[in-house]
Amino acid sequence: MKLAFLTTHPIQYQVPVFRQLAAESGIDFQVLFCTIPNAAQQGAEFGVEFQWDIPLLEGYRYHVLENVAKNPGLMHFAGCDTPGVGECLREHSFDAVVVNGWVVKSCLQTARACKRLRIPCIVRGEANNLRPRAWWKRLIHRRLMRYFDAFCPIGQSSAEFYRELGIGDDRMFMAPYCIENERIESTSPKDSKAVADARRRFGIDRQRVCFLFCGKLIEKKQPIGLMEAIAAAKERGGVFEVLVVGDGDQRLECERLVREQQLPVKFTGFLNQSEIGQAYSASDALVLPSDNGETWGLVVNEAFAAGLPALVSDQVGCHPDLIHAGETGWLHPFGDWQTLADQMCRAAGDRRGLAEMGRNARALIRRYSPRDAADGILRAARYATEQGS
Repeated sequence: MKLAFLTTHPIQYQVPVFRQLAAESGIDFQVLFCTIPNAAQQGAEFGVEFQWDIPLLEGYRYHVLENVAKNPGLMHFAGCDTPGVGECLREHSFDAVVVNGWVVKSCLQTARACKRLRIPCIVRGEANNLRPRAWWKRLIHRRLMRYFDAFCPIGQSSAEFYRELGIGDDRMFMAPYCIENERIESTSPKDSKAVADARRRFGIDRQRVCFLFCGKLIEKKQPIGLMEAIAAAKERGGVFEVLVVGDGDQRLECERLVREQQLPVKFTGFLNQSEIGQAYSASDALVLPSDNGETWGLVVNEAFAAGLPALVSDQVGCHPDLIHAGETGWLHPFGDWQTLADQMCRAAGDRRGLAEMGRNARALIRRYSPRDAADGILRAARYATEQGS
């Protein structure tokens, strides 16, 4: 089978799946990238220009399409415009094509080209049923589903999104959202020396529970709301520290709140992949209070692989799959900073319990691996090609 996967650019979470597909016997696999971003494009919303410091273009074949967008970028629909994708599909005679959702124009161009060329098309995107949508948008989604022959939901809420649009379970093949679990686990050791070294680097008290916020400091992630929860927990006598990893347009406001209210928060700025492990080593639990724009939350996967439980809002897409209350973490109603403050206070008083939950989390996340995702994609591709033959 000649299988292609179209996506915007090399994404550190997708590359391990690509390598699994490329190594599969009987599969001729190739990735179609819309662009290879420069440091400024890669850093959009991160608050800093950068390139990932791990290899992302090794272990699989790829082709970069010509992007004719007037304003090239990764964060807006028109930023990837590749009208030549149809000719590329024709030249390579692919048997099936996987499209990474419909986040940019190129995704729709690819789906339409597949329909025109009678190539089975599979979709694996992040959409879920947690975000309220206007009737007209749901109508657009229902019509969009006609372009796809098979579907790869990334989790339970993703599968519900497709079911609500009339897609039967026989056309869905779970390809769970995942990270490179082994790499995160190996770079986030929890032995006493590693923890001491990491806490020394970030200035974290060795005797206190440390909560980790890791992500872009933007509205979707709710870092300002987290500062409110920390302040409420402090008033109730909660004793802990918070390590904030990341940058973005809300960092200055967060730092102001920390100064004015003397909150126990340390900011590291952006950390690349080779450094992020130390932040996990220094921490006892992750906090992710995002709104429903957090369609999954792969930072939870990372935290679990590093042996940390997670406190997340009920709008984070991964919560039905990964957050088992009292076993792998806790759930709070989105925007309910008082409840989050209560959870942080309770967790801060039970470090041993956090460690036990972290072990549960690490065991659970092993079922969300690049191998599992690749298997789901292959099942979908085989189904789609059999239906079209």
